[in-house]
Amino acid sequence: MMPDDPLSQLRDIHLPQAGGFWPPAPGWWILAFVLLACVAALVWLVHRRHHRNRWLRLAKAELADLERTAAKEPQWFTQLNTLLKRVARERYPNEHPEAQSGEQWAAYLLRHLPDDQMTQQPVVDALVNSAWQPVPSAEPAQALGFARTWLEAQKC
Repeated sequence: MMPDDPLSQLRDIHLPQAGGFWPPAPGWWILAFVLLACVAALVWLVHRRHHRNRWLRLAKAELADLERTAAKEPQWFTQLNTLLKRVARERYPNEHPEAQSGEQWAAYLLRHLPDDQMTQQPVVDALVNSAWQPVPSAEPAQALGFARTWLEAQKC
């Protein structure tokens, strides 16, 4: 080896060291931000839907209480009608359902059912009229069945 030979002073080819995992490349930062935004939007949507349907969960719980105390008495039918009016007021505030009674209220309930309105007509009429009759003409089981169906149709 000659000291003045420049080729003898060269070292072998060596590979560069592998990069570490930190800091990540810009693409990973963008992906992390997009995923975080998607998760935040999903949490917000679930929370909003849960909060929006809170009144429906409360109404179903109250309907379950009414089911336990079902009786063929006018005051029980009044409580059921009051529950349905509260739900209607919450779901359709601009229509002012709380001001309706009798045939208007029965027509309102039928109008906000999906498709099988005519099959429910006798049950709704009996439900509405049983609140003020001394001897109710409606059966509590049928009234509860209609109320359950009507509540399910009110989901947002």
